[in-house]
Amino acid sequence: MKRIIIIGLCILSVFAYGGCKWQGKQEKPEPGAPGQQMTAPGVEPTISVYMHETGEKKDMKMEEYIAGVVAGEMRNDWPVEALAAQAIVARSFTVYQIETKGGVKERGTQASTDIKEFQAYSAKDINDNVRKAVAMTRGMIMVYQGKPAYTWFHASAGGKTATAKEGLNYREAEPPYIQSVDSPDDASAPPEVRSWDAAFSQADVIKALDQLGKKVSDISSVEIAQRGPSGRTTTLKFNGDTDVSGPDFRVAIGSTKLRSMLLNNVKVAGGQIIFSGKGFGHGVGLSQYGALTMAKEGKKPEEIVTHYFTGVTVEKRWQ
Repeated sequence: MKRIIIIGLCILSVFAYGGCKWQGKQEKPEPGAPGQQMTAPGVEPTISVYMHETGEKKDMKMEEYIAGVVAGEMRNDWPVEALAAQAIVARSFTVYQIETKGGVKERGTQASTDIKEFQAYSAKDINDNVRKAVAMTRGMIMVYQGKPAYTWFHASAGGKTATAKEGLNYREAEPPYIQSVDSPDDASAPPEVRSWDAAFSQADVIKALDQLGKKVSDISSVEIAQRGPSGRTTTLKFNGDTDVSGPDFRVAIGSTKLRSMLLNNVKVAGGQIIFSGKGFGHGVGLSQYGALTMAKEGKKPEEIVTHYFTGVTVEKRWQ
């Protein structure tokens, strides 16, 4: 499975940017400053991108950047409708981050090819299929009440997507367009995504708990203490008295090892802690395997994204 197992990591990043004032007079905003549209209406923007592999800063047209993101985040041999849905999500995320958060302040750019900072990017994997998907959705972003939507995505929802607080322990107000919806993942996802076991040593779990400020010397029991609207574990209880956020624990222990918090069972056995579950990723927003199934069923890209983001509309920002 190509790159798809690591997706969702990039969507955990939160960016901040401060406005600029001098002597009480608002200066001319920099391109991409918070609250500012990137370019004149109807005109494709040129954005600055930090190239993680080389350390350089590069200006490129938005659609060129989106093609690299789609190729980096989804298999380029998937149906064009699935890739096109990914393009809308990636473009929406980029516009939201630039216009609302100001891009990547630490790099002095509007975007980054570092998956931990922004989104994955792979120019070498751009093919005709990806180009077609990007072209057919050119300029399209999701908006909610006239503003760009904050769009998350993941590999497989395991049949049901999560709210942001449930899947990510999101600490801001729950976006109204992020709701738990049914997702047809199982028709396309491989067996190791549909159902899995993940075993961890006591030492690894104790280390993960320590990262979260929970000090324990031994683990005698683990239980699912609370679940969210989709059934995902939101709180784990260790040793009967130590509560830990499920999403935070997953990141601490390794989000590619503990594939999701859509858990069926967790137990201590043979000196190990064994989790059983389904799905892959935090479960928030677009499910890529769900999008794959919907694309095979003949759904249009706009139908796919509006299924996963409740109440949004798809708007064409530029021609």
